[in-house]
Amino acid sequence: MTAHAFEHNPDNLPTEAAIALSPVVFSQIYKPEHNIAIWQRSLSQQLQTEVTETVAAFADLSINAVINQNAIVADIDKALEKLPQAEALKADLVQLVDMFCYLFELNRVGLRLKVLERAMCPRFHVDRVPCRLVSTYSGSGSEWLHNSGLDRSKLGAGNQGLSDQDSGLIAPHTKVQSLTVGDVALLKGETWQGNEGLGLVHRSPQVATGEKRLLLTLDFIA
Repeated sequence: MTAHAFEHNPDNLPTEAAIALSPVVFSQIYKPEHNIAIWQRSLSQQLQTEVTETVAAFADLSINAVINQNAIVADIDKALEKLPQAEALKADLVQLVDMFCYLFELNRVGLRLKVLERAMCPRFHVDRVPCRLVSTYSGSGSEWLHNSGLDRSKLGAGNQGLSDQDSGLIAPHTKVQSLTVGDVALLKGETWQGNEGLGLVHRSPQVATGEKRLLLTLDFIA
């Protein structure tokens, strides 16, 4: 996907992306025409090395933690205590949690960092959350659809047992969009005020044999 200052939808439909090479793009998630905001970035060499070593050494890594806004560094150190050498990864998580808390005025967030060898959510779906941060440190990135390229009546039971490709969910000639390694995306969900019935439609990518993903998600905690 080509980076723009911000990419707008002339029809004012949601699920158009705001894309930039700077995290300032995250503020665009507050605009009703944007259901996804993507910060396109490259990971440092040190971070890439740490991620490769982490995935190789901890194939079953699954971290779920509550991170408090007033103790981000300490809480992340504790959550990643089994990864003492992952200093660049910890620093990156601190930065992302701090941004997430600041943007949405949160006192705490739910952090999940997991190694995946299969698609966690292989069907297109929407999330019953206000907004979720997603970033893939290794492996294939999450996939999503523009609102203009789908039929929401085919989500869930509406697919009548057919695949996403065969159910009519995806309009002809619609391209499935993908995040890439390092991208940080905000995905607007169903419970964002005024966004009911319009949450971003997305899914986990298919994982190739032998491939391992390292996925980060951040969520609101009341």
